[in-house]
Amino acid sequence: MLGNDDWWRDAVVYQVYPRSFADADGDGTGDLAGVRDRLGYLSELGVDAIWLSPFYTSPMADGGYDVADYRDVDPMFGSLADFDALVADAHARDIRVIVDLVPNHSSDRHPWFQAGLRERYIFRDKPNDWESIFGGPAWTQVEDGSWYLHLFAPEQPDLNWDNPEVRAEFRGILRFWLDRGVDGFRIDVAHGMVKAEGLPDVGQKDGPQAEMLGDEQVPYFDQDGVHEIYREWRPILDSYPGGRMAVAEAWVSSPERLARYIGPQELHQAFNFEFMMADFHAKSFRAVIEKSLKEAELVGAPTTWVLSNHDKPRHVTRHGGLARARAATLLMLALPGSAYLYNGEELGLPEVLDLPDELRQDPAFLRRGQSRDGCRVPLPWTSADGLGWRDPWLPIPAEWAELSAEAQQDDPGSTLNLYRAALKLRKRHPALGGGTLRWLDSPKDVLAIERDPGLIVVLNTGEEPARVDLPGEVLLSSGPLMEDGVIPPDTTVWLQR
Repeated sequence: MLGNDDWWRDAVVYQVYPRSFADADGDGTGDLAGVRDRLGYLSELGVDAIWLSPFYTSPMADGGYDVADYRDVDPMFGSLADFDALVADAHARDIRVIVDLVPNHSSDRHPWFQAGLRERYIFRDKPNDWESIFGGPAWTQVEDGSWYLHLFAPEQPDLNWDNPEVRAEFRGILRFWLDRGVDGFRIDVAHGMVKAEGLPDVGQKDGPQAEMLGDEQVPYFDQDGVHEIYREWRPILDSYPGGRMAVAEAWVSSPERLARYIGPQELHQAFNFEFMMADFHAKSFRAVIEKSLKEAELVGAPTTWVLSNHDKPRHVTRHGGLARARAATLLMLALPGSAYLYNGEELGLPEVLDLPDELRQDPAFLRRGQSRDGCRVPLPWTSADGLGWRDPWLPIPAEWAELSAEAQQDDPGSTLNLYRAALKLRKRHPALGGGTLRWLDSPKDVLAIERDPGLIVVLNTGEEPARVDLPGEVLLSSGPLMEDGVIPPDTTVWLQR
């Protein structure tokens, strides 16, 4: 049980957005006790680990990514005792626990900011031209006329990582949660923290700065000094037994820049967002897969794959329907490396596009009209009134009764049971998640890959059925198959030679 230090290399990690996952006390907000109550569900699903989005003390100006106390649980989610019980029960089921760490900024309600400890934040007499990722200026003026930096919401002042007290505090935070048994950290805005010396202007750009962050380096992201921080953190992780790890949320300008975050001196993994942003087309998927595997070779570490998370529209909607989402999922789960799932995708949930504006809480919506609330709607557990919730913090569509975990439990063709079957096969076949990948000849709009030893994965992204001469036993398919060798549109099949 939990004995493999390299578990993260091919793990399937399930992201839990606690506020929307499961509500144990009936107050309309998900909580840690709710996660604990659903560990049996997660075990049956077959995941290797859960990643908990922030549950720390927070005024919730940005869904918990504005942290007021990094060493405690917000009462809306429970208590430290609830957290400890969750970790213990998860480990008993051989499920590891990763927690979110938010080091670029704190809440403006953090004791440091409230006490006016300005040297631990970034203040200056005049603002520069930096823009908030959520829209508008990245500076807010205070009563004495000075300005503080917030690359996100005004309630999220950026920390000053040139201050040794900030660095020491986060080393202590790491140890605090490692001592409580966490198995890893997801580093929020891992490319942030260090800003260019002198805080120079970005200069004139076409469109909002946030839209070009992935194309070129800017003076507030991906600065060389950020790697010094991770070189301080890695010995701490390595000093604990059991393969403690860290994965970076890093948006950078090139594969070579991303590779610098990963390795034996820094972090274990970085999210591969390009796969999530690929079009549902064989050519697009292949280009991203080939590029990602080359990036992995640069650092000698497996890549990560992800289709949905709490920041992007769900891939059922993004790819144009449930059939395509199921097909993309089977492709992802057959690729070498680790896979990150987002809570609710195993139910085939779509993006909720019609939330009333007055109920939206995402600060990005308040500042620039773009909302992430549609992928954060609570999960439907039952088909009864309320769908397993009493007055949920965001309304759940009534039609989700047909997508509830209860409704899908005993349906062999359900998306839930497709995920269960895929994860069961992934554990049984070492070629899935590990091994090698070889491209096979295939018709236009079709991807065909062979995973050693003899496991074939075929995806038809075209509009017509595709005949593929690949003999073998069908292990799993994302949808109904036609006659032997003919794969319908928007379908992935796993074959064993």
